[in-house]
Amino acid sequence: MREDVRGELSLTEFAQSVNLSVWRLCHIFKSDVGMPPIRYLRLLRMERAKDLLESSFLSVKEIAFQVGLNDESHFVRDFKSTYGYSPALYRSRFRSNGAEEQHNGNGKSEDEQNKLRQQVMRVAKQSVLPTLHVMVCVFSYLN
Repeated sequence: MREDVRGELSLTEFAQSVNLSVWRLCHIFKSDVGMPPIRYLRLLRMERAKDLLESSFLSVKEIAFQVGLNDESHFVRDFKSTYGYSPALYRSRFRSNGAEEQHNGNGKSEDEQNKLRQQVMRVAKQSVLPTLHVMVCVFSYLN
């Protein structure tokens, strides 16, 4: 998932690749990572989109496509719910705040930054658990 956020996540194929039912895979994934696979993929997509907004001159529509979302309005809605700003406003604020903003966060309040940071840290810490690590290795080996 991390390597290719563009790809469609087929829970059926993912589950079959590790010889689990879809329900069991989702249950294990959620207990190890703290969220369902689809939500985790969405978070990865939004992180990638944020990076592209900060580092490229691609249009919002092109960024949506780069992260695997063909519907720009769906992408804008997801981005805004994750970061509190539309992609265009986020980019504008990021660029207008310059280097200070690059080091201090993403234009959200300190509370919102801390919540997002805690969520990402929780995912990062939990993603190294053996169960998920084995599933990711097996799945990437089969693809």
